[in-house]
Amino acid sequence: MRDVGGRGPGAREVGGREVGGRGPFGSALRSAFGGAVDLLYPPACVACGDETGAAGGLCGPCFRDAWFIAGPICDRCGAPNAQHDAPEAACDACRHAPPAWDRGRAAALYEGAARAAALALKHADRAEVAPAAAGWMLRAGADLVASADLIAPVPLHRWRLMRRLYNQSAELARAVAIRAGRRDALALDLLRRTRATPSQEGRTRAGRIENVSGAFAVRRRWAGALAGRRVLLIDDVLTTGATLSACAEALRAAGAAGVDALTLARVARGGDARAGEPRGPGTG
Repeated sequence: MRDVGGRGPGAREVGGREVGGRGPFGSALRSAFGGAVDLLYPPACVACGDETGAAGGLCGPCFRDAWFIAGPICDRCGAPNAQHDAPEAACDACRHAPPAWDRGRAAALYEGAARAAALALKHADRAEVAPAAAGWMLRAGADLVASADLIAPVPLHRWRLMRRLYNQSAELARAVAIRAGRRDALALDLLRRTRATPSQEGRTRAGRIENVSGAFAVRRRWAGALAGRRVLLIDDVLTTGATLSACAEALRAAGAAGVDALTLARVARGGDARAGEPRGPGTG
């Protein structure tokens, strides 16, 4: 049951494995040796990097600045949907322009601490953010994870992957599957990018849709394996939904029976809490 109100619990409650310290090396040592390692690698806030009292959590200021999505939501895109409290109600935007996936959830608005955590994971090589974020995502989308036959990340093109060294969406997908006990469903190589697409940043909704149209395909080794199966797509941030929709279309074309989407954060819209002026990230 989802909490009522604009803020959910902090990462201290739902953050997952021992994360923090100063990178994944500190996390691995903490798992092996416990609190003694805190003297060498003090637990760090997954958003700002400042020291915290517990691993895998948020510091006090970031906790107060984290806007986890709770209460009535749109069943299609996961946006706060205070106008409708029916379990399967869709927001106005999804009724007018339905996304290509069936159900969507996001852990938080792309504001404050959630935005900082997403950017740290994506651009600052802080892969240790993923297990903490997975806890938040599971709280928002446990039903989607439970019903998935396959859990797959939005892929990066190989050239971009070479520059970044890892795919932040794959790190989130792996962490979600591990925390949920669904390693058997993890399909990190299910999708591929058929071409290198320019950044989505700064593009209009129509421009984003055009930019990623036909840019994804199911890998050959999965051909024929999707019939009758439900796929859960994992991404870091949902902006317009163009990227996730392009992935969902590729999955349906390959025979997937259903597609859901789960993200760490989503850009706030005009009617959302703390919406303000949407600050679109480079993907979504």
